[in-house]
Amino acid sequence: MVVFLNYMKYSAIPTAQSIVQHCQAKNISNIIISPGSRNAPLTIAFAENPFFKCYSIVDERCAAFFALGLAQQLQEPVVVLCTSGSALLNYYPAVAEAYFSNIPIIVISADRPVYKLGIGDGQTINQQNVFENHIRYSANLRQDVSHATDKVMHYKPEWIDGKAVNDVQHEVQNYNDEELNRAFEIAFTTNCPVHINAPFEEPLYNTLEEPSVWSEISAIPNEVVNVVDLEKHRNIWNSSIRKMILVGVNTSNAIKDIVLEKLANDPSVMVLTETTSNIHHPNFFNSIDSLVAPIEMHADTKLEFEKLKPEVLITFGGLIVSKKVKAFLRNYTPKHHWHIGGQFANDTFFCLEEHIKISVNDFFSEMYAENLHLKSDYFSEWNLVKEQYELKREDYLKEIPFSDFLAFNHILETVPNYYMLQLANSSTIRYTQLFNVNPTLKVFCNRGTSGIDGSTSTAIGASLASSSPTLFITGDLSFFYDSNALWNNYIKSDFRIIVINNNGGGIFRILPGKENSEVFETYFETRHSLSAEHLCAMYGFNYRTAKSSEELEEELSTFFNKTGRPQLLEISTPTLKNDKILIDYFRFIS
Repeated sequence: MVVFLNYMKYSAIPTAQSIVQHCQAKNISNIIISPGSRNAPLTIAFAENPFFKCYSIVDERCAAFFALGLAQQLQEPVVVLCTSGSALLNYYPAVAEAYFSNIPIIVISADRPVYKLGIGDGQTINQQNVFENHIRYSANLRQDVSHATDKVMHYKPEWIDGKAVNDVQHEVQNYNDEELNRAFEIAFTTNCPVHINAPFEEPLYNTLEEPSVWSEISAIPNEVVNVVDLEKHRNIWNSSIRKMILVGVNTSNAIKDIVLEKLANDPSVMVLTETTSNIHHPNFFNSIDSLVAPIEMHADTKLEFEKLKPEVLITFGGLIVSKKVKAFLRNYTPKHHWHIGGQFANDTFFCLEEHIKISVNDFFSEMYAENLHLKSDYFSEWNLVKEQYELKREDYLKEIPFSDFLAFNHILETVPNYYMLQLANSSTIRYTQLFNVNPTLKVFCNRGTSGIDGSTSTAIGASLASSSPTLFITGDLSFFYDSNALWNNYIKSDFRIIVINNNGGGIFRILPGKENSEVFETYFETRHSLSAEHLCAMYGFNYRTAKSSEELEEELSTFFNKTGRPQLLEISTPTLKNDKILIDYFRFIS
């Protein structure tokens, strides 16, 4: 039962009251608000209610990614609220990221009355279904007729059409409650974004001392427990001597230790983990590109890939970063590919046979129910390869000059235990994947759309839901692109940012087809000479810099110490050397 305190102020607009009542009944307490006038009824209603924790983020794109980071960590819906017009469109990058990453953000947009659309009214766009291709549900609410009735009668008299206003309002209320119940149910049961669009007529700021609306609120249905007959799968599992487990984005502690040990000690199993999988074991293969790249350079590539090719591929978790493993599994497809758990399964390798909707722990418990001991050299053969490239990586680090590659090694060796590590996309996540990551760290990256936009905002939002300090590692373009992320009052003093500044989009130097030309430098690499120093001064960050291995080691030795302010370390690396050092690494370990 929801208790509404009488000393609060309530919006005089019934729909605004209904939305707030639904959020409170569903225990959705985190509300990210961007300023505006049309959303004033909801801003007042949320901010006046002590149940809600409201955040003010001016830039809507930053606000939505901030909400995404918060929801990522809380694993529950978070609301973003904006005014009408283009403000809503700025949510789109984060909505798409949430859609592909299965993160439940609830977008609530205030809209102009429908009769103001298409007539040249200010801050008015077609907001209904605006996220149609990247949203799980769009609830387009109806406008109240008991509020601003004189305007409704003037512009849309057919809405009343001789009926009593209270009767029509009752119909509006019932419709809106049904839409709200449906939207919230989908957000909770799919862990995906939904959009609620609410048209408001002026006056917008009027309040009441007591609520005038009591919404019909339905409970979120309990999760359905799927029962799956796994006898066929167990038979295939027990007869296959080459089984590959590939783990994408995953929350920490999601897999039981007993399951991890069984997989780690099965000679017929190779477990390939990405940095974002948050799964660790000495027997797992955690640098996928270091495994696959030497095969690409092998004298008999086809033979080596055939030896690596699994009979059974099992995936779980979210999206995969490694392009090399994607190319390998698309060209050397296994007999069986099963994706385990989750609401959705992607046919990433064009050979998905089945999506098995049970927990990963339950699935592998069934696979190991008979305790068979298959003879296989699948793990042992490739584990020797792994040990060799790990030794060669250490040798390579001793002979290369200061660069992105060396900087990432220094950083990852220095991050204190139990930090949350947030990573930007492009070069940042790909470099990190080449190294061993401290198993006590929890690692996250926006891999739904893999965009560089919003990474800083996401990290800041996520940090607020974490009891551990947060380190965010980013490239220069990603950092400057999202610099408005620092424009808020919620950044914790233990928040740390490391910017790898190689004066442009270094990833483009690594990709095939690049040319050293003015066109390349201007339109692809986007060469620049910017520094984060003045941004740090403006937003109250301690600023530190390093331009060599010696300076970096010195700065890192105290960078994570407690201070009264957040800190940023900007590492300048050589633009024209980084790509060659990375490419030569793969040749070296080959």
